[in-house]
Amino acid sequence: MRILDLSSTIDASAYEADPVTHEVLTPAQGAQHMSEQVRLRLGIDFDPSVLPDSEFLSLDRISLTSHTGTHVDAPSHYGTRAAYGTPKHIDEMPLEWFHNPGVVLDLTGQGTGVVGAAYLEKEFVRIGYTPQPMDIVLLNTGAAEHTGTQRYFTDFTGLDGDATNLLLDLGVKVIGTDAFSLDAPFGDIIKRYHETGDRSVLWPAHFAGREREYCQVERLANLDLLPPFGFTVVCFPVKIGGAGAGWTRAVALLED
Repeated sequence: MRILDLSSTIDASAYEADPVTHEVLTPAQGAQHMSEQVRLRLGIDFDPSVLPDSEFLSLDRISLTSHTGTHVDAPSHYGTRAAYGTPKHIDEMPLEWFHNPGVVLDLTGQGTGVVGAAYLEKEFVRIGYTPQPMDIVLLNTGAAEHTGTQRYFTDFTGLDGDATNLLLDLGVKVIGTDAFSLDAPFGDIIKRYHETGDRSVLWPAHFAGREREYCQVERLANLDLLPPFGFTVVCFPVKIGGAGAGWTRAVALLED
């Protein structure tokens, strides 16, 4: 079995709409820090120079949102109320949702904006497979090539409401994308709303989660290396109490 990494890197040196702060305490600094903490908390003097190479352990301090890097959106991210009851937080989601057969749909070349249900149905015909209940559907939009740049947040393809509901009608509980969002970029959404006055264009993929319980996996990578189907996706979210999202090290399992 081959394991393909589907996760993007959290990198403080790359462009982020919400910047990441990453401070590293080196092993040498860690030794000094440990010595100071032992003295402060335990009242014991400890000379860090007796350690091998005068080093202890490194320590990373990172400040970021739960929507940075590859992450799973929980139903509570979509709103405080839902037609099906109280939306669950990420730590409350059933793990069975996140280890299932995967399906890749090709949205590359569709430009900035959204695709509808008719496009997805054509994709089902093209690949010769219709998603089954509990399949994890992944959208290869091509956005991953812009990861780490400002363009990643402004130029990509999302789903409209009909396309999202088509997948949910098929019994899909987890939809993933290599883009920043399962919806179109903010600028595109607001422009279309101002032009039409149609409220249905406002974040329809996310707001569908107020009517139907499902999760999104955003900011995936390497979807272009996957076959259309015949593999397994594993994307267990980090268990953050009361959070609307949790990071995941998403992978695909492929039989060689």
